[in-house]
Amino acid sequence: MSIQVVLFDFDGTLADTLPLSFHAFKAVFKQYDNRDVTNDELIAMFGPTEEGIISDNFRDKASVPQAIHDYYSLYEQGHYDSSLSDQAIIDLLQFLKEQNVKIGVITGKSRRAFHVSSEALHLLHFFDIAITGDDVEKAKPDPEGIFKALDTLGIHQSEAVFVGDSNADILAGMAAGIRTYGVQWLSTSQSLVYDVLPDRIFMRVADFRELLAEEIVFHRSR
Repeated sequence: MSIQVVLFDFDGTLADTLPLSFHAFKAVFKQYDNRDVTNDELIAMFGPTEEGIISDNFRDKASVPQAIHDYYSLYEQGHYDSSLSDQAIIDLLQFLKEQNVKIGVITGKSRRAFHVSSEALHLLHFFDIAITGDDVEKAKPDPEGIFKALDTLGIHQSEAVFVGDSNADILAGMAAGIRTYGVQWLSTSQSLVYDVLPDRIFMRVADFRELLAEEIVFHRSR
């Protein structure tokens, strides 16, 4: 069956926002919890939303509300200080829209953080659906978000693919029973190795676009 929807993770997949997120988390952990945390330690905390990561991992619980406030301030400000978008990814999204393929996002980010990034990077208008960490009970690697998107769009697993950079993404896609692709095409990825091998790993956006184009043309020419 032909591809009707491409579902993407966000950080490290569609936008090079992981370094910015790491910077903001490190700043609030240092200021309010007197802790120096590494990227790997932060990745191990990923799963909940930004609020969940801070509230679940802070030792000084009284500082959690202010730390969350400052995290978002730092995160939002970072979008004006650096270039986080990738033209090849924008071109890929535009190609999918031109082919009438729906585009969805399945992210552990809070809806607030997702909107900050997707609006600042002018990506929001591409998405037919976005399932954030605020919209699910169970974060990736649970496939709840993927199933929720497919159900809302009325699309069968056989007509969908899922694309992500993290081990949790790959596990979620596989658990959902859809074709799942790992990507390592931005400056920072959450995972360089996976517990379960995805259907394919892409180092370049152009190679993934070529695969999609071949399949779309093949099915429409039949």
